[in-house]
Amino acid sequence: MKIDLTDTTSSEINKALVKGRRAVGTPAVGMVLTLVIVTDEENAYDALKAANDASREHPSRTLVVIKRAARFPRDRTKSRLDAEVRVGVDGCTGETLVLRLHGEVSDHADSVIVPLLLPDTPVVVWWPGDAPLDPAKDPLGALAQRRITDLYAVQNPLQALEARVHSYSPGDTDLAWTRLTPWRSALASALDHARTTVTSAAVEAEADNPAAELLARWLGERLRVRTERVASNGPVITAVRLGTADGEIVVERPDGPLATLSLPGQPSRTLALQVRPTSELIAEELRRLDADDMYATILRNRTGEGPN
Repeated sequence: MKIDLTDTTSSEINKALVKGRRAVGTPAVGMVLTLVIVTDEENAYDALKAANDASREHPSRTLVVIKRAARFPRDRTKSRLDAEVRVGVDGCTGETLVLRLHGEVSDHADSVIVPLLLPDTPVVVWWPGDAPLDPAKDPLGALAQRRITDLYAVQNPLQALEARVHSYSPGDTDLAWTRLTPWRSALASALDHARTTVTSAAVEAEADNPAAELLARWLGERLRVRTERVASNGPVITAVRLGTADGEIVVERPDGPLATLSLPGQPSRTLALQVRPTSELIAEELRRLDADDMYATILRNRTGEGPN
């Protein structure tokens, strides 16, 4: 069921939610969290689709906050809140509220959001595009136990990464880090099989790739070796090479969903190492709502050669 509200209030939106639940027979008690998506019109569709797909694993109330820019200065004084209330539509297993904030109310989005949060459940805020310099101090970010950004969506990802170093607060994470989970698992498994000491490391990726930078820092932290960054034609990360006294350990993925693992003295094997859709990344992040201590450590390790 879909209900459109124009020039409305949080109270009216809650009434529409109750009406929608009664119409489709869907209780709110099965939802485990509130996911707040702060985005613009351009990115709203893709972000909401990813959230709907993730809701199959994590039933939630999804609030999409779209701040509409004023065309003229005088429009800044005209506040209006429009809303779409969706219950049981678009494949979502929870509830979806698409909120468009016009005028001065866009500067006080938290006052609109607070009455719409599920009681006694965690809050996660996700910025699919540009994010605040300090997410934890943002009015919406301050409401959340978990704050998700995406360095892939900004114009200067490595510059934004350095900003994250200074603004990090427990609960912050980034999808560039989440994208590395299969790589980290593959490399950890390779080292378990090789059982040798790594003396050097290199990450090959397209230039200015934030996930490659985070992977280099992770390798430096875990292996206590300087990690070289090598530019390749991409896409994204194409290979990791670990030098040992017995030869190189190589995980190589030049293109496509499959990678090749080469260990000294052993036949090469094929690994599944595909680029995952955003819905899978969000679903992974929603599985844990505590602070990611390793992510915090990697942010501080700027050199890729262990702790400073």
